[in-house]
Amino acid sequence: MLYADLTNFVQVGQWFFLAYFIAINGTYLSLTAISLAVLPRFIRKQSIHKLPRPQIGFEPPITLIVTAFNEEAVIVPTVRALLQLNYPEFEILVVNDGSKDKTLEVMAREFDLVEIPTAFRKRIEHQPVRTVYQSRRYSNLRLIDKDNGGCKADASNAGINGARYGLFMPLDADTILNRDCLTLMVQPFLLDPDTVGVGGNVRILNGCSVRDGNLTKVDLPKTWLGLFQVLEYNRAFLTSRVGWDHLNSLPLISGAFGLFKKEAVIAVGGYSHKSLGEDMDLVLRLHRHYRLNQFPYRVSFVADPMCWTEAPETTSTLRKQRVRWQRGLFDCLWENRKLLWHPRSGGVGWLAFPFLLFLEGVSPLVEVAGLLFFFLCYFLDMINIAGALAFGLLAFGTGFLLSVASILIEEATFQTYPRKKHIWVMILGAFVENFGYRQLMSIWRLEGIIKWVLRTKSSWGTMTRDASWSSHETQTTENA
Repeated sequence: MLYADLTNFVQVGQWFFLAYFIAINGTYLSLTAISLAVLPRFIRKQSIHKLPRPQIGFEPPITLIVTAFNEEAVIVPTVRALLQLNYPEFEILVVNDGSKDKTLEVMAREFDLVEIPTAFRKRIEHQPVRTVYQSRRYSNLRLIDKDNGGCKADASNAGINGARYGLFMPLDADTILNRDCLTLMVQPFLLDPDTVGVGGNVRILNGCSVRDGNLTKVDLPKTWLGLFQVLEYNRAFLTSRVGWDHLNSLPLISGAFGLFKKEAVIAVGGYSHKSLGEDMDLVLRLHRHYRLNQFPYRVSFVADPMCWTEAPETTSTLRKQRVRWQRGLFDCLWENRKLLWHPRSGGVGWLAFPFLLFLEGVSPLVEVAGLLFFFLCYFLDMINIAGALAFGLLAFGTGFLLSVASILIEEATFQTYPRKKHIWVMILGAFVENFGYRQLMSIWRLEGIIKWVLRTKSSWGTMTRDASWSSHETQTTENA
């Protein structure tokens, strides 16, 4: 009797893991196929924006909100790069979130900041503002010095309240933007006045070179950990987000690179202090507010504007990031659970939300459970080794195929990495990441799920920046 029960358990388990594998990888392959069909046509259409433009000035002004906490190593080259953007009218608003290092001092010295009397409406909540500074060298550069809010959301909300313009772009302090990115990011707002948010393409800055605020050399990271993250970002931005955008179901705009309508964000209460995934939470709340109230709106993704950001290259920092991301995912899904299969939630509630919850969200749990299930069946001599090997090869092949497809999409559309060697290194990375890295990610993400369920104390933690991509001259200035 016991043996029969075990046999039934094994059979049910095998069918469950097979069904899950087909569902999640079928979705990934579908999104990749959409990207392969859509992205080349999109890039050809966008080429018109690279032609000489006889008339400019119709673009709406933009506020760039740079949130900074202990960012003295990177804040100056970031601001220098932003000042060189090619756009008719924009302002840079740095929010110093109670930094304990010399972030404020290096900014004041490099850009000649002076205190100015300023009053702005506190339309969304954040910690008190101490002082507002204005640069005497650049009329479009200001800095808000405030008490630490414990999260990026608090600093972003202060920036939104202080923003002068109707569109704002939240940025991290280690962000480098391509000079034409604002012109490209604003296009959906010009084409559709109901647009409330637009996401752009995020790339890994590690291994690249920046001098005087300009990206002078594009290269791959020098470590395996950095290379694997390049592949992850390629898959996330060039396949998944292109696909979800085509289905009008985009669930996330990266907190590192997005453009939003200020009044729309204020209408939903700004960034949430409760979630570790404040970027996804904001987008889902926008969907919830507009869809459930049947207001016209659009959330879009455009692949050609590029933002470059530093990725963690130590296992301890990467682990904290992935645990935080996983906890943030479930925070967002729980807070916006009304979207799930709501009659008016459209593709967000009927496609993207179920995928994030039942497939991608629980994937670390299923993957770790599947590994334990395999070993249990092996020790009980209740598994077909040939069948298990075939399934393992299929899983490996599918993961490798998805990575290679994203590499080929990148090469066919943007050719970001200039040397053929880069392509072969990324393909090698797509092979190697299956042996340890993906399993480690599953374990860390599972840790995030457990901590979310147990409601353990959560925090953003500290992201260590080495600023190795910045020129020697710039680093010397920052650390002087």
